[in-house]
Amino acid sequence: MSNPTTHKVIIIGSGPAGHTAGIYAARANMQPLLFEGMTRGGIPGGQLMITNDVENYPGFPAKVTGPDLMAAFRAQCAHQGCDIRTEDVNRVDFSERPFRIWAGDPEVEYLANAVIIATGAQAKWLNIPSEEPLKGRGVSACAVCDGAFFRRQDVVIVGGGDTAMEEAMYLSGLCAKVTIVHRRGEFRASKAMQTRVLQNPKIEVAWFSDIAEIHDVSKGEVTSVTLRDTRNGETRELKVTGVFVAIGHTPNTDLFTGQLVLHDNGYIKTEPGTSRTSVPGVFAAGDVQDFVYRQAVTAAGSGCMAALDAERFLAH
Repeated sequence: MSNPTTHKVIIIGSGPAGHTAGIYAARANMQPLLFEGMTRGGIPGGQLMITNDVENYPGFPAKVTGPDLMAAFRAQCAHQGCDIRTEDVNRVDFSERPFRIWAGDPEVEYLANAVIIATGAQAKWLNIPSEEPLKGRGVSACAVCDGAFFRRQDVVIVGGGDTAMEEAMYLSGLCAKVTIVHRRGEFRASKAMQTRVLQNPKIEVAWFSDIAEIHDVSKGEVTSVTLRDTRNGETRELKVTGVFVAIGHTPNTDLFTGQLVLHDNGYIKTEPGTSRTSVPGVFAAGDVQDFVYRQAVTAAGSGCMAALDAERFLAH
């Protein structure tokens, strides 16, 4: 494109944050352009696209599937006038305004006076063959999101950091028994968190263990796991109905390395209480900047914040 059009605001990424930003930006007459392609391994719509049932999003008392919820987000965003492109953003240049963004194949250049980043984050998984077909069918990366489906049942959680400890404590208030599966003989979590977990009568720890297999793909649900001793390779079966993976998340921030200030963990750093990044006119919303809450409802709220922040920025 020899003379790229300058847009008031471009939104990179979809999911609850991106589409909410699109809704608010469109209603503010900013004619937003939204690229819903999620680069670096993500998918349009974000993590909710692999979530079967959502019971904790306000307004859906009878629950809703993740894909249906995101379809409604997208439809409302488009209805308000947001221009949605199913393309990946390949690179960006935030060194001066208007900001430069290259997307699609073949690559096209776009200009923007403001940018909202909502590329999200991806859970780290175990990467065993039986895991993928059972995601959303007993395998989860979010205890707060899905724990209520396993009331009075036995589950396992994989991990050894503070997040795993917090989620184990949360699950212990819902489940009959929680087994923490950890590859080593000690946790990485803070001592205070370890003490709480180890003193909880509903939590057991499978030390020096990992999950070799999750059963039963043929039934479309989790019935048990095969635990493998990391020292000698011996295996045993543990009957559970849920597997929670808590080994961390990876924010989709590769595009912005060197362009924006990031936290040490790779998430985009924003000014407290705002969506403003280190570059004036560039805003971040959702899981790409939130490594504490990581919920659909908080992502949507931060998408609203980003659109309002962008509107005020452009007005001044």
